[in-house]
Amino acid sequence: MFQIGEQAPDFTLTSDEGTEIKLSDLRGKRVLIFFYPKAFTGGCTTQACGLRDAFPQIEANNGVILGISPDEPARLAEWRVAENLPYNLLSDPDHKVSELYHSWGERSMYGNKFMGIIRSHFIVDADGNFEDVQHKVSPKKSIEKAVKSFK
Repeated sequence: MFQIGEQAPDFTLTSDEGTEIKLSDLRGKRVLIFFYPKAFTGGCTTQACGLRDAFPQIEANNGVILGISPDEPARLAEWRVAENLPYNLLSDPDHKVSELYHSWGERSMYGNKFMGIIRSHFIVDADGNFEDVQHKVSPKKSIEKAVKSFK
């Protein structure tokens, strides 16, 4: 697991707009990265919309938000429009970045075990170092903790 102050691993992923976004290109900004299982699902929509509602505060504090899931860019684009999300969603279909960030692993639902996204969020400071690391966080706690970090 990552420690506060440790350098965040760089990555490049395709966005909902079809462009490539590279974490290191956002140096100088604070970046909230949240990993979520799937667009158009209850918990993920709660988290994404809560961060949408907090976006003005996050942006006012030099923040950028990036959501990451295994969904394809076209699906992410549909969800972004449907929920009026003001930030980019990134596609990680082979879950390489999710694995790199320890946000891919065994999950269970209704007694069935499977591999998938472990809901997590990270705040990377303007120099590219971890400012906050949250693993196995609920959608509501993720919003609460992220917003508190951007006060």
